[in-house]
Amino acid sequence: MQVRNSGVNKIRDHFFVLLSGVISFWIIFHPMLYDKHGRVINYMRLAVTDRCNLRCFYCMPEAGINYVDKSELMTYEEMLRITRVFVKQGISKVRITGGEPFIRKDMMSFLEAISEIPGLDKIRLTTNGTLISHHLPKLLALGITEINLSLDSLDRQRFFDITRRDDFPKVMSCLEQMMGLGIHVKINMVVMKGRNDEDILPMVELTKNKKITVRFIEEMPFNGTDGQSNEGFLSHVKIMQIIREKYASISKLKDPLYSTSQNYKVEGYLGDFGVIAAYSRTFCGSCNRIRLTPQGTIKTCLYDNGVFNVKNMLRAGASDTQITEALQSALANKPKDGFEAENNRILQAPVSESMSTIGG
Repeated sequence: MQVRNSGVNKIRDHFFVLLSGVISFWIIFHPMLYDKHGRVINYMRLAVTDRCNLRCFYCMPEAGINYVDKSELMTYEEMLRITRVFVKQGISKVRITGGEPFIRKDMMSFLEAISEIPGLDKIRLTTNGTLISHHLPKLLALGITEINLSLDSLDRQRFFDITRRDDFPKVMSCLEQMMGLGIHVKINMVVMKGRNDEDILPMVELTKNKKITVRFIEEMPFNGTDGQSNEGFLSHVKIMQIIREKYASISKLKDPLYSTSQNYKVEGYLGDFGVIAAYSRTFCGSCNRIRLTPQGTIKTCLYDNGVFNVKNMLRAGASDTQITEALQSALANKPKDGFEAENNRILQAPVSESMSTIGG
């Protein structure tokens, strides 16, 4: 009996040695970032430009914003270096945002370069759909199989009233092209009372015969105007109430890990929809992201006003180690939620910057 137990113990010991080795190997080659609350940080939203060819009133004034001087924007080389450093620390997903990303010249060359970074598992893109149609096959070839399309109305006049541009046919054509190529499209609709709440039900109906996802987003006060308030605010609760009054058979879907949306499906429909409580901030507990603005500012929360500038560090000759230490220090002070971040803003500066400058 003792001999038999000894053999079992040896097998067990060998197993734990092997398991320890596997875990050590995983840690070395798959590092992970955590914030002070124990949340995994593995997702970066990278805004490549603050410029946009639309003028959505909830994002910026009609005349536009004071764009950052070109010399103050990160170069592609700087973005690539920062991304490489962060990926080595555990960032595995990057979303390219703006402004409108394709306003910036040579965007496809940049996307090709970033797609070659070892360890970067997912590259996603958010766009207004006005400039990318002829790039879609190449984007798909680069592994960009999911695109978020900003589209706040299915009515041409309301689209014009919101964006101050008559590009609705172009955007809808782009949507059809993406779907035809098999790209998973997520439509992002910012919901505003008296502006486009008439589009909530048509957007849900869009999912009937199209395998797409529509996400209804609470309006936020990021429109580049001091003193902006959410006069047209519709909460995620009210949005769902409007939908439930129309559709009796709605099923709750299992939300993906780190999801910012509560996700649903009308029974029998091909697509699905979600509601993002962007202003109510009910999803902060599972936050896994950081943001990098076009000027190089790291934001650990959408509602803070920047924690450090990594572009300035690069231009001052910082090493990769110093950049890593700055990121880790920032995450060690990441606020619990958007309310704490807003309260901690430097000099209590009110939330008023344009969404175009921070990448959403």
